[in-house]
Amino acid sequence: MNATTSPFPRIADYAFLSDCHTGALVAPDGSVDWLCLPAFDAPSSFGNLLDRGAGSFRFGPYGINVPTERAYVPGTNVMTTAWHTPRGWLLVHDALTMGKRRGPDTITPHTRPPADFDADHLLVRTVECLEGELEVELVCEPAFDYGREPAEWTIVGDDHRADACGAGQTFRLATDMLIGIEGGTARARHVLAKGDKAFCALSWAEGLATPADVEDAQARIDATVQFWRSWLSRARIPDHPLRPPLERSALTIKGLTYMPTGATVAALTTSLPEAPGGERNWDYRYTWIRDTTFTLQALHYLNLDWEAGDFMQFVGDLEPNSDGGLQIMYGIDGRRDLTESTRDDLGGYEGARPVRVGNGAFDQRQNDVYGAVLDSLLLHTARSKHLPRRLWPLVQSQATAATAAWRDPDQGIWEARGKPQHYVSSKLMGWVALDRAAKLATIRDDDKLASQWRTTADEIRADILENGVSERGVFRQHYDTDALDASTLLAALFGFLPGSDERMRKTVNAIADELTENGYVLRYKVDETDDGLSGKEGTFLICSFWLVSALAMVGEMDRASGLLERLLRIASPLGLYAEEFEVDRARHLGNFPQAFSHLALIQAASRIILSDFMGELSL
Repeated sequence: MNATTSPFPRIADYAFLSDCHTGALVAPDGSVDWLCLPAFDAPSSFGNLLDRGAGSFRFGPYGINVPTERAYVPGTNVMTTAWHTPRGWLLVHDALTMGKRRGPDTITPHTRPPADFDADHLLVRTVECLEGELEVELVCEPAFDYGREPAEWTIVGDDHRADACGAGQTFRLATDMLIGIEGGTARARHVLAKGDKAFCALSWAEGLATPADVEDAQARIDATVQFWRSWLSRARIPDHPLRPPLERSALTIKGLTYMPTGATVAALTTSLPEAPGGERNWDYRYTWIRDTTFTLQALHYLNLDWEAGDFMQFVGDLEPNSDGGLQIMYGIDGRRDLTESTRDDLGGYEGARPVRVGNGAFDQRQNDVYGAVLDSLLLHTARSKHLPRRLWPLVQSQATAATAAWRDPDQGIWEARGKPQHYVSSKLMGWVALDRAAKLATIRDDDKLASQWRTTADEIRADILENGVSERGVFRQHYDTDALDASTLLAALFGFLPGSDERMRKTVNAIADELTENGYVLRYKVDETDDGLSGKEGTFLICSFWLVSALAMVGEMDRASGLLERLLRIASPLGLYAEEFEVDRARHLGNFPQAFSHLALIQAASRIILSDFMGELSL
């Protein structure tokens, strides 16, 4: 489908809102095209992102669809949109609002200690006429359960509030405009003169509480601005040209965090395609255990120890498999069953089908999971100078499971749906598991376990160096191929080999020269990999950011800085990243915004900043 004729906005043109319980995507025309209530992984109530009839909610100038300017309120996840119409100027604010906690959260109950601020369970939108006179419209057309069930509307009390019901859900629309109901749609129109303001809000809060008036609505947005700025002020972000993308990435990672449990979703969305019109469409609204170590690295680098602690406690709460190991992913509430289904009634983003709910990879064997958990535990222990007693059994169970599994083939870090293989990245993470377990045992003064786990780590290391390196001295994708795989960059990132090692330098340079499109990194070449799927995919942004870090670690600072500059230039207009970048059409693909991409950005930027700082010290 031609991008100029597609009814779907470009993925990168969406704005991301969050209250750390759920998130929304707002299109340039002011339509909320994605919102799941009351949590990230709930069925969508507004799903136009995946089908143009699956629900939307627009609030903006009547008859004008292209805004003049869109931006985040600095230091926040609150959006502003400026509109220039033939008759005037309009300013819109959009926020999933946060406020002072007033008691237990009955909508999304917490398992972590409550914070001072929490979600209001409100989407609040305000408009102000800056100049002239213009007409504002509200069009709220929800479609519950991923578009399956249109709303049934009921006016409540007067013509300023109405309840939408469907598929067992109810939310309230409130506004100071007069609401009219047309089938499954609530509408309102109102003329504003210079200085006039109006608001609307959706509420799924207890008692369906809503703002009383436009002043109350504005106060809630102001409180949300204060929340985000106060939170960001806790982060340690150096005074450096890379500060702005670091701040936006920090806000995005926090926005993808589920406050009730401390979990982090991989992305806000499901089924945004990795290949236009293809079948590589997955549900990413869950927590991947492999992300734990990258999440902890980023949070600790930014000095966000509270979030890091909550996340580790979430991991500590998870129910393991029968072998003591953890699944590769869990629900944000810790649930294990993420059975995958398809919604064949949805057309998909630009025709990319199927649309998936759930993720069938949840019960795959991926031997990298043990290393991710144990590296996270070591990072957290080194930072806090304390390993909580309740987490030591997790160390033992993960080390035991890694010891038993490292010789076995698996599906690899990319969750290939083909034949299991001896993936080098999985072996690398097996080494990470036992290396970190040995160090944690030393911290616990358990010399016997430390020695036992160190011996196994050395055995894994020897096996990788014997079987995982090709004749030209480059790390393979798996033991039965000489194909390249970007996941072998983990050998540099996790310290398997020093940057001065010739095998590491050759691997990094081979990936940079041979596994790229226009300089951006592919996960692997699909014609060389049995991943069980058809079609091609775009370059992976996390792999490109990994390459920045790896280049820096092997001393290629000019190439590292140059690649990071290119990656920063392709950020979305609001500084966000999806999962992939399609080089041919210069657009983002895959689920959005993608936590992994932003985590890798933070890691890559930190390498560049450290190098710059060390260079200044040497002058």
